[in-house]
Amino acid sequence: MDSVRKPARLAGVGLAAVALSLTGVPTAHAEPATHGCPYPYVCFYVDEQAYDAGTPITKYRDVTSSYQTVRSRPHYHVVNTRNDDVAHLRLQDGSSICLPPNSETVFSNAYSVTGIRISTSSAC
Repeated sequence: MDSVRKPARLAGVGLAAVALSLTGVPTAHAEPATHGCPYPYVCFYVDEQAYDAGTPITKYRDVTSSYQTVRSRPHYHVVNTRNDDVAHLRLQDGSSICLPPNSETVFSNAYSVTGIRISTSSAC
């Protein structure tokens, strides 16, 4: 009798697995890129043409406790595609701004960002 029951149990487990695969179990999907900046990056653009073309000059994704050095050059646009993390941007004059999750900023007069610190905080 036991030999009859064991295959029946295995068949039941197999049917349950098939049923789960057909009932809409959530699947992972890629987030769309914003102006060529994929999730979970913070991207920098040198000018409006680069922003419109979706070609960032650099991108960062690591959460750090201190500022990472950003190559000193004029920046036009910065995009934060992270869903829950803010990006602190250190500017050429030593001040800083906070870029909230899923947001972007435009700098006038080709401002230079000299550092970035991505934080797990969801609010500035």
